[in-house]
Amino acid sequence: MAQMEPNLDHDVSWFLLPSYWAKMVVALISFLCFANSYDGDFVFDDSEAIINNKDLRAETPLGDLWYHDFWGSKLSSNTSHKSYRPLTVLTFRINYLFAGGFYPVGFHVINIILHCTISVLMVDVFSILLGGLQFSSKGRRLNLAPKSSLLAALLFAVHPVHTECVAGIVGRADLLCALFFLLSFLGYCKAFKESKEGHTFSVFWVLVSVVLGAIAMLCKEQGITILGLNAVFDALVINKINLLELIRKLLYKDKSLENAGLLRKGLLFRMTLLMCGGAGILYIRWRIMGTGPPAFTEVDNPASFADSLFVRAINYNYYYSLNAWLLLCPWWLCFDWSMGCIPLIKSVSDWRIIALAALWFCLIGLICQALCSEDSHKRRILTLGLGFLIIPFLPASNLFFRVGFVVAERVIYLPSIGYCILFTYGFCLLSKQAKKKVHYNVGKNLADKGNQSAAIKYYREAVRLNPKYVHAMNNLGNILKERNELHEAEELLSLAVQIQPDFAAAWMNLGIVQNSLRRFEEAEQSYWTAIKHRKKYPDCYYNLGRLYADLNRHIDALNAWRNATVLKPEHSLAWNNMIILLDNTGNLAQAEAVGREALELIPNDHSLMFSLANVLGKSQKYKESEALFLKAIKANPNAASYHGNLAVLYHRWGNLDLAKKHYEVSLKLDPMAPGTKENYNLLRRKLEQLQKKGGA
Repeated sequence: MAQMEPNLDHDVSWFLLPSYWAKMVVALISFLCFANSYDGDFVFDDSEAIINNKDLRAETPLGDLWYHDFWGSKLSSNTSHKSYRPLTVLTFRINYLFAGGFYPVGFHVINIILHCTISVLMVDVFSILLGGLQFSSKGRRLNLAPKSSLLAALLFAVHPVHTECVAGIVGRADLLCALFFLLSFLGYCKAFKESKEGHTFSVFWVLVSVVLGAIAMLCKEQGITILGLNAVFDALVINKINLLELIRKLLYKDKSLENAGLLRKGLLFRMTLLMCGGAGILYIRWRIMGTGPPAFTEVDNPASFADSLFVRAINYNYYYSLNAWLLLCPWWLCFDWSMGCIPLIKSVSDWRIIALAALWFCLIGLICQALCSEDSHKRRILTLGLGFLIIPFLPASNLFFRVGFVVAERVIYLPSIGYCILFTYGFCLLSKQAKKKVHYNVGKNLADKGNQSAAIKYYREAVRLNPKYVHAMNNLGNILKERNELHEAEELLSLAVQIQPDFAAAWMNLGIVQNSLRRFEEAEQSYWTAIKHRKKYPDCYYNLGRLYADLNRHIDALNAWRNATVLKPEHSLAWNNMIILLDNTGNLAQAEAVGREALELIPNDHSLMFSLANVLGKSQKYKESEALFLKAIKANPNAASYHGNLAVLYHRWGNLDLAKKHYEVSLKLDPMAPGTKENYNLLRRKLEQLQKKGGA
């Protein structure tokens, strides 16, 4: 069975509830939000649609409902609004008959129950839209996104923009339409219950979904749009079609299109069933309604009567932006937006142009991500979210026919499904980013405190949350390098530079690991790549110098370290390595000159004092060497090597008592200090010999 990658719930800091508990929570919360509307009266359009509607009375034949509009007028009448919703009117009639008259409580209770039922169904719908469609071996549908689907369903259940549909009795048309709309979608999903990798499907359930879509349309016109959404879902989730790739193949007449699996998986056949069903429903609806368009006045929808196409287009788009804002921030709601509530925009100097520009900026950004993202999971969720946001809104958009309102909150009851998908996905992405940063920062703090084991755990989690988090990879690679886990460190650092080829620090660290693995040519190449991307990189020149020193390329090593000190004059390690290399190769005069130059720049660096003191001692400049050793020891009294080398100096100089003293201090600080114990034993034997001679 085709499915989306179920990874959203990893990033939601939300409690996990069993399915039945999740649905109970959603039902309870939706009930609590709208229960206070149960004792409302008949208001606004309720008067015309219910109190003055003769179709609710027992004396009106039931058959008349199929030839009358929502308000009880004949569809063939020139004054009819052509709102054909016989099943909604039928529920009003049943309410009226059971209540024994026009008592609003029963009408309101049914609306509240309908909204609670729809909200519960949303748990299943969102689990499919966000987590994908997959069945267990026993045929039960799996909820692969229980946390995010619960979050989206709760958002839908409590969204304030639904107030008009639930609290206003005439909003039942939207509620009933939504109920059968969702049942049609779930029925279409059930068609794939027993499929084997999408190759077989149930024609029966596809036809059931078409019938349920027709019932949704008989409750309100928007219901027909579910057939288009079922087709979109089939293409994206069942067949996993990449829309951008498909468009390219169609434009360039790519022969591989024949092998795209459309016929093999039955998509074309199912599309034909949906299209034929939709066309048949629309034809019957058109025949019943008549050929004449709905009759509206300029007061109902001023923009649609504007002479200028530009004015109409600008205002329609402004209305879209208002609907979007009501979904995003339902701060102010209104039962009737007509009668001049929204003045027409007549020129581009009107500041409200900013609103529609912002709307299209966001939509185009989302569409680009939905089409072009390399993440197939992201593409599918964004496309489904946009589909459920836009397609159910099309009948109210003025694009195909004039509608009798400016803005109506009731018509965004269904589009709010798409908004909840997009909002939940965005929330999950933000949670992922927050977790990623938190794990990275915790890991960095732990590493700085020396707790490498814990740091590794957090860095690994940061990389899991974001497989392209190159900085986490770099830091994790560094720790693994220090723990001598060189092969895994190399893999991480190689991946980091593959993802971000100009990541100089990762190139340098990769070079260090390769050097440790004795792959010297690769290490040299990595160092030079790092320097290519960061020209002034003293640490990289320092590590490059170490590589050359290991290869006995002494001149290259000295040049690399010299470059490091030019770029960073206080680079103590580079200075030290130059002094030591010159010392080890017998260039004492040059080593002394470099040491003095370094101390002029970094006068308080005890490691430089120590290195220069060693050079001066070999040059038999004992007094100056002694002064530097003592100064270094004063700065760092617990360095065993400082005491040990000063002892050697005294040993050479003939100051045996002081030599003995510093040998002993050195061995006390580090009993395993290389060479110190041997030198100390030599000194003791010499002192014993001197004592014997003195005694004789």
